[in-house]
Amino acid sequence: MPQKVLEQYREILKQYITNPNEEALYLGQQFSRKFIEKEISPEEVISIHKSAFSETFSNKPVELSNSFDFLIEMMIHYGLALREHQSLIRMQEEIQMEINVAVKVQDTLLKTKIPDVEELDIGFVTEPAKKMSGDYIYFLHDTCNETSVAVADVMGKGIPAALCMTMIKFGMDSLRNDNTSPRNVLDIVNRIVEKSVDNSMFISMFYGKYDARDSSFVYGSAGHEPALMYKASLGTFVELSAKGLLLGIQPDVMYEERSVVLEEGDFIAIMTDGVTEIRLDADFVDNKIIQSILTKVKDESAQVIADTVYNKLARLQDFHLHDDFTIVIFKKGNKLV
Repeated sequence: MPQKVLEQYREILKQYITNPNEEALYLGQQFSRKFIEKEISPEEVISIHKSAFSETFSNKPVELSNSFDFLIEMMIHYGLALREHQSLIRMQEEIQMEINVAVKVQDTLLKTKIPDVEELDIGFVTEPAKKMSGDYIYFLHDTCNETSVAVADVMGKGIPAALCMTMIKFGMDSLRNDNTSPRNVLDIVNRIVEKSVDNSMFISMFYGKYDARDSSFVYGSAGHEPALMYKASLGTFVELSAKGLLLGIQPDVMYEERSVVLEEGDFIAIMTDGVTEIRLDADFVDNKIIQSILTKVKDESAQVIADTVYNKLARLQDFHLHDDFTIVIFKKGNKLV
């Protein structure tokens, strides 16, 4: 320990013990900066105090000296724990900064624009449970009469999930002006994922293509939640499911392709499991609850329908989402201008 520091500290300590006033205390507080400048540890500070006290006051009880030794040992372990704690805080801050950057990159790269198609009203809500979402919506405006939508759910969160979605996005961008049928799109994206993604990370996807010329909606699924179609003429719901493995499991997969026709007032709700598998206490929200919410707002615009489903289900969870929440609505007719 620096001898000069010890001598200065001894004088300040002696002054304070002899005359414990605010001025002497202030000098001690200011002197503490020197300990920081010299990178003196907490246990060394106590050792300096013990030496200064012993040299200033020779007639001290042995119990007091032992108490200093005890405190020094405590401070050694305290100092180690404190440095470890500070190191962990710095690591957390660095990770948080990386996540913030990743969120901005994700928002920039994965932006999607709602297409404008005659007699088709489109609305959606996507809310992450945490900062980074594992859900992804992608709109592809094929022609003036056709538009497609992909709703994907990466089984994994954080930066790896964001990288997966970015890869899917650029893979789908490469399909523009090519065959964008659900079977072909799912096959190509599956091959990309299978070659590039870790075996522990799988992706479900629902892909649908709407054609305004005949009001048809052709769709396929890679292990995704079935979509719900509301038939206005019957006042009933139909599940839109299709066979197909999750993306990334194996390279050669045949994806089933099905189609339906939308009439005025009909709409399709495409959701991730953050909507269909909401847990309340020990039970899941029944699918009938979702259908009931959709029925009550069936005459509203697509965006109002999506917003209402989110607000109702989020309220049931006290607005603390346990999983990423995504819903897309394709509604025929009653388009808002």
